Amino acid sequence: MSTQRVLVVDDEPKIRMTVRGYLEADGIHVIEAADGPSALQAVTRDRPDLVVLDVMLPGLDGFQVLRRIREASQIPVIMLTARDEEVDRLIGFTTGSDDYVTKPFSPRELALRVRAILRRTDSRPETAPKDDVLRFDGLTVDPGTRTVLLDADRTVELSALDFDLLFVMARVPGRVFTRRGLLTQVWGEDFFGDERVVDVHIRTLRRALSDDASAPRFVGTVRTIGYRFVGRPA
Repeated sequence: MSTQRVLVVDDEPKIRMTVRGYLEADGIHVIEAADGPSALQAVTRDRPDLVVLDVMLPGLDGFQVLRRIREASQIPVIMLTARDEEVDRLIGFTTGSDDYVTKPFSPRELALRVRAILRRTDSRPETAPKDDVLRFDGLTVDPGTRTVLLDADRTVELSALDFDLLFVMARVPGRVFTRRGLLTQVWGEDFFGDERVVDVHIRTLRRALSDDASAPRFVGTVRTIGYRFVGRPA
């Protein structure tokens, strides 16, 4: 298997150096960028397998960089933020990040999260049998092409992680998934992070599907427990 590449974007050289040390100890090739424009150039030039992206950057901030990345790629992104307000985390996830880490952080924990996401990405099958296409009233989920069609005429743009989240629930309609269960199946058994990441991705998934949480067509909430897919088979 070829060496995996991770782009680390932070304007503090000591942080980049520390993260580089931990990731290179895991056999990962590290690319560095110190500002938003350089980060976008590195994504295009070096085609990394994952990006560790600080929020506070010169030139373009991390949210702007993430939005630009998502216009062309579903590469996994972990956001680094010194802000503790929930709104910043929500902004990051609604533009398509896969995880977040709040500064000050443990470099070892960050390395574990990077490794877990890379392992999940590597283990995702590129194709699936046509019989695995899931069809519901108003929704088609095709794991072979990783496409989602809403109301027969609109393709839904989902991040790779949000697609996996939808597929895991939709293949067993009605089953109740706890947050921890979804983390295990979608993020991986070795995920290190806040279970609330599931809630944020459910919000972005519902938004993409034009689904109303109070009267859901597809993703229902099971209070205090988790979520389940409520779409009706076609």
